[in-house]
Amino acid sequence: MQSKKQAPVKYYVGIDVGSASVRAALVDEFGTVVAHADQPIQIWEPQPDHYEQSSADIWAACCSVTKNLQELCWEKAGYFFDLPDFLSWKATGVTARSLCTVVCKWTYASDGGWDDSFWKMIGLEDLVKDKYEKIGNHVLSPGEPVGKGLTPEAAKDLGLPEGIAVAASLIDAHAGGLGVIGADVKGHNLPCENQPITSRVAMICGTSSCHMGVSETPIFVPGVWGPYFSAMVPGLWLNEGGQSATGKLIDHVVRGHVAFPELQSKAAASARSIYTYLNSHLDLIKKSLPVGFLTVDLHVWPDFHGNRSPLTDLTLKGMVVGLTLSRGLDELALIYLATIQAIALGTRHILETMQAAGHHINTLFLCGGLSKNPLFVQMHADITGKPVVLSKEVESVLVGAAILGACASGDFASIQEAMEKMGKIGRVVQPNHEHKRFYDKKYEVFLKLVEHQREYRAIMNSS
Repeated sequence: MQSKKQAPVKYYVGIDVGSASVRAALVDEFGTVVAHADQPIQIWEPQPDHYEQSSADIWAACCSVTKNLQELCWEKAGYFFDLPDFLSWKATGVTARSLCTVVCKWTYASDGGWDDSFWKMIGLEDLVKDKYEKIGNHVLSPGEPVGKGLTPEAAKDLGLPEGIAVAASLIDAHAGGLGVIGADVKGHNLPCENQPITSRVAMICGTSSCHMGVSETPIFVPGVWGPYFSAMVPGLWLNEGGQSATGKLIDHVVRGHVAFPELQSKAAASARSIYTYLNSHLDLIKKSLPVGFLTVDLHVWPDFHGNRSPLTDLTLKGMVVGLTLSRGLDELALIYLATIQAIALGTRHILETMQAAGHHINTLFLCGGLSKNPLFVQMHADITGKPVVLSKEVESVLVGAAILGACASGDFASIQEAMEKMGKIGRVVQPNHEHKRFYDKKYEVFLKLVEHQREYRAIMNSS
């Protein structure tokens, strides 16, 4: 039986302004005072038996006591962890951090460690004390064993043997990349065969999408995170592109459409998922056309939640051009298709930016929930012009995590060896090159959409 996830405890600040002082307390939702602080306030006596206080002084004391309370809580913190490192600590009792988390999510440099000047500049110089003990002064490469493995307490909680190896972890998307990007491709007639792993990009696509590319030397790509050394594959530099809320966007567009109840009813009646039903409905309405060509007059810019890569502009909004007054299932299927195409066009935008900066990419490796949708996969192949490799195991994040454990156990000499043996290819989807001209034009419109959005903003912001 799965245990119920425990909700985080909520805290509240209570402030009391008395005659001689201001007091503040941090109180949890159960009424327990966790921390408290006080600050005197001034009292003036202009003449005997006459007393005055300053409202400005009282407000300043309120501010001061609240800050003091925060400092008290800050000082009580023993360690600050990113989630993967917290889990490793709970399992082993060792405070070592993963190079992946401190490089990709913090400011650690694989060749130089922490930078004292940064923490001093932002007012957190106390973290420098004790050689960065609170945020990590023992950093391990992903897949290295942490401490002596599971502690007796953790082993009991997990139902596993005490001392079993625990690996330095990866962030979830990076684990997905590890689980798919190094698979043996011999015999699949792929352009990346007999090529270095740097010719591949792993795309982890679920609620959001991440695009993981590696290189032998550092490549700085505008609007793409990195390069990070050894953050995913040891010895290689990682660049990470991304699209925010891709899976969420598809759900938003489909479920928000007026015809969604009809779709839901028909999908249930045919014992199919709503997306399987939509894909089959597109096949019905396409007639003699390729499915993708149905959106010749319908175009979407997919940044309903801002753009992460390669434009790094959180103020961008979604756009739809080509709507009509029609409200039926056909129109829902078309906007669904146009949204998937827009996400694939966004991937093409990221890949072209990476290639312009120096990456040489010829094959995509997809995993995650959206890779289960054949329309999503085919559109990515057709629009990028690159073959798409699907992992035999859809749960490549879990395979990647298991690869780390396999290395920590000593069963493999390297991450690369484990990736090649444990990463399995399930299916290859080739692009239809006869459709290239159509998608080149779609891409031209795609780039025009964001250009026009920025023009509209400039007009509205002008004096």
